[in-house]
Amino acid sequence: KILTALVVLERMPLELEFTVPDCAVGVEGSSIYLRRGEKVSVEDMLYGLMLRSGNDAAVALAVATAGSVDRFAAMMNERARRAGAVSSNFVNPHGLHDDEHYTTARDLALITAEAYRHPEFARIVSTKKATTGEGENARVMYNKNKLLSSLEGANGVKTGYTTRSGKCLVGGAVVDGVQRISVLLGASGDMWSVTRELLMRKV
Repeated sequence: KILTALVVLERMPLELEFTVPDCAVGVEGSSIYLRRGEKVSVEDMLYGLMLRSGNDAAVALAVATAGSVDRFAAMMNERARRAGAVSSNFVNPHGLHDDEHYTTARDLALITAEAYRHPEFARIVSTKKATTGEGENARVMYNKNKLLSSLEGANGVKTGYTTRSGKCLVGGAVVDGVQRISVLLGASGDMWSVTRELLMRKV
């Protein structure tokens, strides 16, 4: 989803509004419960993607950006390669399990470093609470990232979980004026405390 956000931010204006496609309604797993035919903005869907890990928001953004999930996945792979992430392959925008969808800790760090070059990415992933939409489509979203309230300087990034992958966390914090990034994949135990230790480690 970090790469999904990066590709979208580089290709789509935040204020652009679009209609939720049918294929984004009822996507399994984490969801912001998009409704068929609902009008949404790119910025609001990025909040849904990064704060609430909405798989439906991921599909909606992919289709709005590329016209289809397959074409968006091609964009993801091309952007990942330009970031130096050469040990990865992406086939969907949300990270649900697929044997052909994989990455490494190093690649995720490289992709995240690229994403942090965009001020809007840093702003969105460091937001603790966002209110999107209006009327019956209004949503209040709280960030799942506990680092934001437990580590000084924390400014991201993203939690993740599937049965196959286990608990995953890409962390971000500014320490002594330097943006730091940590990556845990298949974590056991308290991934939050381990991430805090990684981000604060003396180098």
